[in-house]
Amino acid sequence: MSNIIYIGYEFKVTPIQPGVEILIAELGYAGFESFVENEEGVTAYIQKEEWNESILDDIQILNSDEFEITYTFEDIEQTNWNEAWEKNFSPIVVDGVCTVRAPFHEKPNTPYDIIIEPKMSFGTGHHETTHMMIQHVLKNDLINKSVLDMGCGTGVLAILAEIKGAKPVDAVDYDNWCYLNSLENVERNNCKNITVIEGDASVLKGKKYDVIIANINRNILLNDMERYVSCLNKNGLLFLSGFYNDDMPVIQEECEKQMLKFEEKLERNHWVALKFLN
Repeated sequence: MSNIIYIGYEFKVTPIQPGVEILIAELGYAGFESFVENEEGVTAYIQKEEWNESILDDIQILNSDEFEITYTFEDIEQTNWNEAWEKNFSPIVVDGVCTVRAPFHEKPNTPYDIIIEPKMSFGTGHHETTHMMIQHVLKNDLINKSVLDMGCGTGVLAILAEIKGAKPVDAVDYDNWCYLNSLENVERNNCKNITVIEGDASVLKGKKYDVIIANINRNILLNDMERYVSCLNKNGLLFLSGFYNDDMPVIQEECEKQMLKFEEKLERNHWVALKFLN
């Protein structure tokens, strides 16, 4: 992995909300895999081998009259990632009880303290979807529950699940860098009950869980919903995020088609996170 080079795009966005959220969603579909929001906009990263000169041609918000967006970009070798990370990342605190921070931040005075060094993985807690999924995990009893964190990114949700008493926990991501990063973060947080798995929904065959957490994107969720439900125990909980409020009807329709019962919705800057009961 040491020779992988990323390209970093520095976007300045006005107005910043909901511009940044829309931009991140569109960049995600185009292949960008990590985002760090800041006061002026967002920095987005894509592997150089996945990049081409027309990568932004289908990013519709760049042509919108409602937003003013400028950007610069440069190659970033992974040896420089920590420097970029430390420059952009500040700790977040969710509902006053859960801190997500980097190793170089001071230890906080909150009941839950998660140390994440994401490198090129998604899931620092800054993005609305991760923030809301943390809220869902905080609000629900996970003691001795088997949990799947699907599309685990940094592993932050799996780590919080174990801290809240879940076991065993599977953290799954198809991206090799996310897989390796989750392994590092699981060890960094002294977790003993998390198994990190590299793969997609096909690795779930034959597995069963009391709780499934899937923070991915609308299309993957719709495609894999039947597989998730087949892995969910009776009275199990399914938490979904990675999509906008406007996408909720089609997600809910698919869940109800799978005989799931809608229980709760969280919303943050047009993004939503949903809770369903099997």
